[in-house]
Amino acid sequence: MWDHALLKQLHQGTVVLSISGFLWRGGLMLVDSPLLYRRWMRTWPHLIDTLLLTSGVWMAANLHLNPLTTPWLAAKLLALLAYIALGFIALRLGRSRAQRMAALAAAVACFGYIALVAVRRSVVPL
Repeated sequence: MWDHALLKQLHQGTVVLSISGFLWRGGLMLVDSPLLYRRWMRTWPHLIDTLLLTSGVWMAANLHLNPLTTPWLAAKLLALLAYIALGFIALRLGRSRAQRMAALAAAVACFGYIALVAVRRSVVPL
């Protein structure tokens, strides 16, 4: 069985890799780089995000946290869904450059909210 501290470090490490990769791909999108369309560039984020989600679910299970009874965890999950949707708009579905830039900024804001909620364990992390 994994020690909770090690699992938390894995989760936090994948958080850093995930947002770094998203910002990198967002930058590539803004400069219309062909690198963004390479197969490996479309594959590795899914591997990192799968590990991120798996470690998060594992930690929640170890701590006996249920998103239906833990408001801050439910808020994180809802914000995660918004982040994913905004990421799709920013990197794939956005029809104009302005729409993609707005979605990229909103996705980063969602990510920041998720991080603050995780640290503060409060739906209103201020």
